[in-house]
Amino acid sequence: MTAEEARKLAIHGAKILDAKKGRDIVIIDISAKASFADYFVIASASNERLLGALADDVDEGYAKENLFLKGCEGRKESGWILLDFGDIIVNLFSEEMRQRYNIEKVWGDCETVEFQEGN
Repeated sequence: MTAEEARKLAIHGAKILDAKKGRDIVIIDISAKASFADYFVIASASNERLLGALADDVDEGYAKENLFLKGCEGRKESGWILLDFGDIIVNLFSEEMRQRYNIEKVWGDCETVEFQEGN
């Protein structure tokens, strides 16, 4: 996958999450600092049920683009789900777990990618 393809797919994932009521969606370009992936897509969910639904929706949306899940960590009951799509890693959190893990601060020296919400 090219860098441009990965960027477009990260934005596509953010748009899927936005359409399905994910909150505070952030895309972080980690390609300059990490060898394991190029982008983090991060979102919060207001409850466990939505957390699970967001994970399913991203998985289905990426499958339609021929990007398939390589691994999954966590579960909705834990307040955190990590979906590994190779170059793109999607982190879904409850509000509480997002504050605890604070990924945006850990990767704060990396560029964020803008995307159009509400489309």
